[in-house]
Amino acid sequence: MTTLLSRMAGVFAPISTPFSADEEVDYGALAFNVERYAASGLLGYLALGSNGENRSLTEEERLNVLRAIVQRKRPDQVVMAGAAYDAQRDVERFLRQAADLGADFGLVLPPGYFRKQMTDDVLFRYFSTLANSSPIPVILYNAPGFCGVTITPALAGRLASHPNIVGMKDSASSGIENFLQFESESFHVLAGSANFLFKAMMGGSVGGTVSLANSFPGMALDLFRCGQARDEANGIPLQERVTRINQAISGPYGPSGVKAAMTLAGYRGGIPRRPLLPLTGAQIEALRSLLEEEGLL
Repeated sequence: MTTLLSRMAGVFAPISTPFSADEEVDYGALAFNVERYAASGLLGYLALGSNGENRSLTEEERLNVLRAIVQRKRPDQVVMAGAAYDAQRDVERFLRQAADLGADFGLVLPPGYFRKQMTDDVLFRYFSTLANSSPIPVILYNAPGFCGVTITPALAGRLASHPNIVGMKDSASSGIENFLQFESESFHVLAGSANFLFKAMMGGSVGGTVSLANSFPGMALDLFRCGQARDEANGIPLQERVTRINQAISGPYGPSGVKAAMTLAGYRGGIPRRPLLPLTGAQIEALRSLLEEEGLL
């Protein structure tokens, strides 16, 4: 029997959108990556998140990328579709289209353009009315570093009782423990970074959506299993190693670093789309040296 927990307890890759040298979406590379990930043990994917460079894609590209991921995933894998818009009508439309394409969940970022007006009451109406009309369950996305708007614990607590809001991804640099109090059979909390995946799981989180899974899914899964088993003897030192590696990959470089690490690990990362810069040759060699020292290459 498929339960909400079985569809959320695991590791999701916030999957990268590879671009070729002319900055066009490389669907062949995307298919290659998804098919390789399918054999890795990942529970699923976040399509069109920040690592997917959502805001750099046209609407047609967003739908085509989501379609490609759904079509290539393992039959039992789960797909979250990232919705990052400032107009609620756009989110409503996208969630209907994502459902039609086969997405399992919609991961919704708060609107950030009018951030000064995004009070808890405004955001409560936004998320709850979205969830009322969405044909797929909604997951809240707390990522103030991207949109400048923070989902407060008080707001998360109000929204956690909505029957079509089933969880949240917390990518803020600190504070996931404030949301773990809302963990229940109908609302699950996911860590948004490998840097605190083990700590979050020890506090009650069921898993995470972590960029490290794009390049080294096996390592992310090892940390997840330590969290599942509440294995501090292995989990604490592994978390320290994961944090060190993750900070070297995405800490200074964001999606560009993730793509470079993917390519070094045998995936097809491609280049980022402007205005992001790809890593320089010297930066790639420094990253290669670190990954070799860590025994990952």
